[in-house]
Amino acid sequence: MSSATSFYDFEPVDKKGSPYPLTSLKGKVVLVVNTASKCGFTPQFQGLEALYQNLKGKYPDDFLIIGFPCNQFGGQDPGSNDDIQSFCQLNYGVTFPVLGKLDVNGDSAAPVWTWMKEQQPGVLGLKRVKWNFEKFLISADGKVVGRWASLTKPESLEDTIVKEIEKAKKEGTLASAGAGEQAKLS
Repeated sequence: MSSATSFYDFEPVDKKGSPYPLTSLKGKVVLVVNTASKCGFTPQFQGLEALYQNLKGKYPDDFLIIGFPCNQFGGQDPGSNDDIQSFCQLNYGVTFPVLGKLDVNGDSAAPVWTWMKEQQPGVLGLKRVKWNFEKFLISADGKVVGRWASLTKPESLEDTIVKEIEKAKKEGTLASAGAGEQAKLS
């Protein structure tokens, strides 16, 4: 889908294999993370959930984290989608969406991941994801506005995410901004 112009143009699959249209997230700032259950960075689920809960408390309709399980790095997410969901919920209390397992690199990479890597190459222009728990920040209008390596702790991104939410609020691109305008017109 090289004609894609926005994150919202894609439809990856959810944990049950059904389409998960990203267009339903239009107007939200989204942190996208490739996850794994058996990685040295797996404890980042705790930081991601804390970040999610904190920002959802302040911006309930304007922010979302999406986890994309991936088994491409050292076979560190070998379980089924159900196994992965159970692991995330039982061990880390994850409440943000964790979708179906997919590839982020190579010929069988999910189109949304190919697009994000093209929009925001990594260090030295690398277009591949280097390891689990790489993070991409998507603006409310569907553009990639940030990319961080696995070593970046989720909690350290809070200020950057808040700035992106506030920027979208000023630009009127947040979903909640539209709802507020509709309420005023009613």
